[in-house]
Amino acid sequence: MTLYDELVARGLIAQVTDEDEIKELINNGKAVFYIGFDPTADSLHVGHFMALCLMKRLQMAGNRPIALIGGGTGMIGDPSGRTDMRQVLTKETIQHNCDCFKKQMERFIEFGEGKALMVNNADWLLGLNYIELLREVGACFSVNNMLRAECYKQRMEKGLSFLEFNYMIMQSYDFYHLYRHYGCNMQFGGDDQWSNMLGGTELIRKKLGKDAYAMTITLLLNSEGKKMGKTAKGAVWLDPEKTSPYEFYQYWRNVGDEDVLKCIRMLTFLPLEQIDEMDRWEGSELNKAKEILAYELTKLVHGEDEAKKAQETAKSIFGAQTSVDSMPTFELSKDDFKDGVIAVNEILVKAGIAKSKGEGRRLIEQGGVTVDDVKPASPIATVALSDFDKGYVVIKKGKKIFIKTVIK
Repeated sequence: MTLYDELVARGLIAQVTDEDEIKELINNGKAVFYIGFDPTADSLHVGHFMALCLMKRLQMAGNRPIALIGGGTGMIGDPSGRTDMRQVLTKETIQHNCDCFKKQMERFIEFGEGKALMVNNADWLLGLNYIELLREVGACFSVNNMLRAECYKQRMEKGLSFLEFNYMIMQSYDFYHLYRHYGCNMQFGGDDQWSNMLGGTELIRKKLGKDAYAMTITLLLNSEGKKMGKTAKGAVWLDPEKTSPYEFYQYWRNVGDEDVLKCIRMLTFLPLEQIDEMDRWEGSELNKAKEILAYELTKLVHGEDEAKKAQETAKSIFGAQTSVDSMPTFELSKDDFKDGVIAVNEILVKAGIAKSKGEGRRLIEQGGVTVDDVKPASPIATVALSDFDKGYVVIKKGKKIFIKTVIK
């Protein structure tokens, strides 16, 4: 199986341009590709996991990754999937975040001479002459085509600033710059970036001729990881100071039954043959699959020792029946679930842990609540029927209040 075929089999490829050329490049280790990272925090999170794993797979096959930090575009704001403008960061904050990113990325890819690069688009965007940019680059873009892009259409009704409208031009210029100065011939991004990526491909071909090599691939991002990555409060970070290895393990241990095999296929480096066998697993066997997923990803981010510790801690807490039996029990009815889920703050109220749903939401926002030892990612987070596979879910408030929640 070629590398490209494996990426397809793992569900990682959503859309491509020039498929034959892309196969030729990545299968033969000839791709110099970039993926962009927004430096709005001092840690990467699970929403970046897909991209990091892809970079690792491609580098292992001889291709060269470029991690592009959006220090320049971060000062403009990206309308993709957003309802408001992002906060503008100082240069010092952006540099600090870049340093943190590189340290975490080194778990996945190898930097150095002839290996992976990290670049910041502030280095070339902030020094651009605006009039020259309009003449040399702006002329290559059709306003009509830009307005048809989904990322802009979503914002038109609520208001789209002219500043944000320039984002596509800036991102396209990134690819053009990387192509000219680093030989970058391929770009990867999430499916919400497709229009911006196509803009970069077209800019290269218009400026340098149709024979210029410029390819685009979008990733089929896992919706669960993407959702968690977008939530600042309660997000699952790769920094162990923000999300402990145990909390990280428990996040993946508690993915839904319907997502576990998909996550194993997309994010782990287990052989496809082994994963195909696991596709037949059902019922309680899916809990084993979740343990495998949690262990493999924790090992990848935090190392094997921390993965073993997290696994042993989880087993000591949830595998020791005596400790769970000593907890007070609260019974839910299946009628309490709507479409198979119930809000965590609703459980808090029903169990008497919170006086109201508003108080429950505040407890969750303040990080005072865990579900099976994982902090909910959102104040409106839910628990699914499938989360009760082991017979219960442990809700914890603070350090002393434990409730073993069961379904009668």
